[in-house]
Amino acid sequence: MELVNTHCHCVYSGHGIGTIAEYADAAAAAGLSTLAFTEHFPLSPVFDPDEYLSMTPANVDAYLAEIEAARARHPQIEFVTGTEMDYLGSLEDRAITDEALAPFRFRLLSVHFIDGWAFDDPAQRDRWEEPGAPDAIWRRYGELWCEAASNAHAPYDAMSHPDLAKKFGYYPSFKVQRLYDEMAEAARAGGRMVEVNTSGGYYACAEMFPAPALLSAFCRAGVPCTVGCDSHDPANVARDIERAYRLMYEAGYRSVTVPTASGDRRSITIE
Repeated sequence: MELVNTHCHCVYSGHGIGTIAEYADAAAAAGLSTLAFTEHFPLSPVFDPDEYLSMTPANVDAYLAEIEAARARHPQIEFVTGTEMDYLGSLEDRAITDEALAPFRFRLLSVHFIDGWAFDDPAQRDRWEEPGAPDAIWRRYGELWCEAASNAHAPYDAMSHPDLAKKFGYYPSFKVQRLYDEMAEAARAGGRMVEVNTSGGYYACAEMFPAPALLSAFCRAGVPCTVGCDSHDPANVARDIERAYRLMYEAGYRSVTVPTASGDRRSITIE
């Protein structure tokens, strides 16, 4: 069965390692048929003062050129030129133009910030320990996620790591199924794809994103699903892809939706 990874990061974000060429070589060695490079779209200095979280505007042209070079070196792999965007809600301080987005044929959207707070940053996790915090954080995360996913006019294709709020292993006291159903309906209404993100198994939550019950809710709602490793190191370019396929199958999916280099989608059957 084909192996695809539609989410990875390299040296162009301050927290990733490995060049695009090294990723391409690793993808070839692992037998991937598709690899989407999804470096973080530039954030403003307000949200990324240390240039650690996202790609800088000055590096975008080099990023695009290196992806083209990877295509020439490994024509057997479909390399998708993509980016991962951050949903900032009412705090959005960038003027994101069609021209700036045009090179990116696949656009992930992630909720990493809750009202300006990077809730999944290990250096800022103390707030999770405050009384009642998990309930409040999960509720607000769900509100922002649904707000982003349901906006059919926003310029992105897929919602990444849908239940990232569980990263540190903090869960709300309330039952989450209602929230899961709301998230599934929001993705359906916005015409979004979601991803099974294999990186979750290596955090405190010890579970892929999304949880099986949330993935099943997406399937019932008819939301297309892809698979991304969220690799930040070429060594992990194919990590747990087949496990992700099994998770999808158990949730009711029978195919994986895959973005293409031209901006279209194709599907592969889960066997």
